[in-house]
Amino acid sequence: MKFQHAPEIWRDFPDLAAGTLTASGIHPGVDVSAAVTRFSGIAATRLANGPESELPEIQAWRRTFTKMGLKPTQYRCASESLLRRFRKEGSLPRIHPLIDLCNAVSLAFAIPVAVFDRAHITGDLTVRYATGDETYQTFGGDTEHPTPGEVIFADSAGNAHARRWTNRQSGLSGVQETTANILIVSEAMHETATTDIASLIATLAGEIASTWGGSPVTGFPDAGSPVFRAG
Repeated sequence: MKFQHAPEIWRDFPDLAAGTLTASGIHPGVDVSAAVTRFSGIAATRLANGPESELPEIQAWRRTFTKMGLKPTQYRCASESLLRRFRKEGSLPRIHPLIDLCNAVSLAFAIPVAVFDRAHITGDLTVRYATGDETYQTFGGDTEHPTPGEVIFADSAGNAHARRWTNRQSGLSGVQETTANILIVSEAMHETATTDIASLIATLAGEIASTWGGSPVTGFPDAGSPVFRAG
């Protein structure tokens, strides 16, 4: 499978930095509590200096949402939503060890981290503008159609695996107890995004390798070399 951003996305959002990771052998029978505590502590330290809305990573995504015609306080990027909940409640609910780890890393870096079960992606996955004909499945099992022009993650069968770019993933390819092979995508727009994305992906690769074994494959697609081949 191939993952890529459409040329129009690189053209319209030249500040975009992206990182990708694939791994296999994922299962729920591991304990990531220590890592979650460590990364959550980093987030708590950052939030002690001010709310998530003041972080440069979040401000950049707010500007991007505004550029897409979305009200950024109505539709938040995934990392802002996580940080907001973490600030109010002091922790995040446990879902699955991989999701818990990725959420904690997202908190620490204030950058969205999307995790997809590759078994439920048909063909290739592209971040592109929606036509409006694509199908999006909510985590509750309902079906929606993205608004034409909305930025989505779309596979070859027309399934939208995320809506409003980094706002909301689909239940279709969400991590489950049976998930074994995964694709992770992280994207940022702030001034130091390229460096921070590289650090985030390296951090996740190390944590996944030490927790589940194997050798995660990473990549950093850009406008000049947009395709990441996930095997």
